[in-house]
Amino acid sequence: MRVEQEEWLARWSTPSKMVTPALSGSGIAGRYDSHGVDCPFVFRHNGRFYMMHVGFDGIGYQTGLAVSDDLLEWRHEAVILPRLEDSDRWDRVGAAGSWMLLNSNEIRETPTLRKRDGKYWMIYHAYPDEGYEAGGAVMGLAWTTDESLREWHRLERPIYTYENGGDWEKEGLYKCCLLEHGGKYWMFYNAKGDGVWPWKEETGVATSDDLMHWERYGGNPVMPCKEGTFYSQFYSDPCIRYDGETGRWLNFGFGLDGKHAQGLLAVSEDLLRWTTLDKPLLPHGSPGELDEIHAHKSSVVVWNGTLYHYYCACRPWFEGDATRVEVFEGQDEFRCIALASNRGKS
Repeated sequence: MRVEQEEWLARWSTPSKMVTPALSGSGIAGRYDSHGVDCPFVFRHNGRFYMMHVGFDGIGYQTGLAVSDDLLEWRHEAVILPRLEDSDRWDRVGAAGSWMLLNSNEIRETPTLRKRDGKYWMIYHAYPDEGYEAGGAVMGLAWTTDESLREWHRLERPIYTYENGGDWEKEGLYKCCLLEHGGKYWMFYNAKGDGVWPWKEETGVATSDDLMHWERYGGNPVMPCKEGTFYSQFYSDPCIRYDGETGRWLNFGFGLDGKHAQGLLAVSEDLLRWTTLDKPLLPHGSPGELDEIHAHKSSVVVWNGTLYHYYCACRPWFEGDATRVEVFEGQDEFRCIALASNRGKS
């Protein structure tokens, strides 16, 4: 498949970055988001915009919901997947919401939630140990009939694990993207094949008829790392939408070269064979900017002709910052959810 790279980059770039966070952690001890927020997933529901996201409190992830009327100003709404205290469940340390089942894959249609069997469905991942993304995560499924989206019910067992997977995923799973196409469900996810840093993360796919039972694609990973590129170490966090005008699938994932994580754009005709553009779609920022270190973990929304690109932005932690995440020993970051758009782009 031939891809005119500069044309694709120009079409989906979002050069107008907000200089302040769209959503920040609280910095309040005991809150789910005391250390920072991450992993946005933005959609429209019952006349308002919602942002599912995860908060980190030094122990693990919990999933929250924020609300907005204009996609610019956001306020905290609720914690929807809290930590399960005094439980022996596999997801007791924390549950990180990844994706909700949507009505349409079309990128120009604002995302709205789809009911299946009278329920809304969310897929999430959970790490087994305390700490920042500690241990090998597996996937779980939750549902709700609550139109406020506050009360969720989790299935008893994981729906997808790294056990019996390929070498590339044998040490744990990460964030996934869920879509419906061609009469089946597709789950794209990144995973690691080594538990010792610096590991690689790559992206694969599995399919299902019922959301509960999944079959791995034999050609995984469908989006591998590539030496000498900005995705030489990580090819992660798929965010896949369909461009009906060109008949192409788009992945707004991210790549890591060992130093910076940057948003990427990949293009496909069939969801299995992908062409990744050579340049980052969402480059990391300059010193002092919110995304000085990383610009990654995307969620994209088109509303009234404007493309809103939400992502996790990371810069070094400074004295006076409300929140701090120690990603590795001695590496402290200020992590927030940032917004870039194509407003003003001709």
